[in-house]
Amino acid sequence: MTEPFFGSWRIVELELWGAEYLDLVVQAHITFESDRHGSFQFGAVRGWIDYRTTDDGDSPRVDFSWEGFNDADRSCGRGWAVITNAQLIGRLFLHNSDDSAFVAERTSDADRRRSRSRRKA
Repeated sequence: MTEPFFGSWRIVELELWGAEYLDLVVQAHITFESDRHGSFQFGAVRGWIDYRTTDDGDSPRVDFSWEGFNDADRSCGRGWAVITNAQLIGRLFLHNSDDSAFVAERTSDADRRRSRSRRKA
């Protein structure tokens, strides 16, 4: 089965945080790699993902746990997402803190390279 979640997705909306916070440090994103690992960052929150996928016949779903940082503080949590109308729709939970729905759109390799080069500049 081709993995529908593989690759990088640009986070375009977070229920709890405004648009001005999304790209505070880097372009907001969530990435799923082939080894069931990945990463995400929005604002000052960044994390490394351990994920699993399921498919109940209706639509594939990804469930993940993560650990990382919320600003300079260590943080962890969990999340889930499904693909609906070519968008990644899900919810991200910060342990003992906030949770927020999110919407993300698939990015191209060129978008990811531009984002990385901006971080290095």
